[in-house]
Amino acid sequence: MKKLFITGIGTDVGKTIVAAIVAEALQADYWKPVQSGNLDHTDTDTVKELISNQRTTFHPEAYRLQLPASPHQAAAAENITLDPNQMLLPKTDNILVIEGAGGLLVPLNSAFLIIDLIAQLKAEVILVSRNYLGSINHTLLSIEYLRQRQIPVAGIVFNGPPTPASEDFISTYSGLTKLPSVLPESEINAATIKRYAALFRSVLL
Repeated sequence: MKKLFITGIGTDVGKTIVAAIVAEALQADYWKPVQSGNLDHTDTDTVKELISNQRTTFHPEAYRLQLPASPHQAAAAENITLDPNQMLLPKTDNILVIEGAGGLLVPLNSAFLIIDLIAQLKAEVILVSRNYLGSINHTLLSIEYLRQRQIPVAGIVFNGPPTPASEDFISTYSGLTKLPSVLPESEINAATIKRYAALFRSVLL
């Protein structure tokens, strides 16, 4: 099973939108292992609304936590500890798109980070970056740590207004494949996702 883990250089960089695009492009299954907060409308619910194909299956989260906070904090608020052994890959013969929480070093418990989960699942990463002051540093640090852990990276997606100076430097310095960028849109809906999916399909297949 091919596993693509969508992670970002931080929080609110567009992982869920990119996960929806990649799932639509590949007609892949979708799984978010840990959902913290927004249980009335989860990231899985959002991706469901944006997917048009009939093949994608949405797998239930391993953990659904009430508090919109770092997973380890949200779990502690409910007097539980997140157990990596409970974050088992869903059974599927399809490609699986996995969406993380925050960035690579977000803690799931006191000794287990998102990057540890990626390694445990033996997944390939798609890294989502968004331009802001400091994002070059955050992006290159994320890439360097993935390389230290010998985790394969399928490519990087730049989300938001184009910033050629930053994007070109990151792409050249890192040598990573630059996947299609996600630009500002007046509305993100199923038609928008389908349009981007056509761009991604040719480079991911």
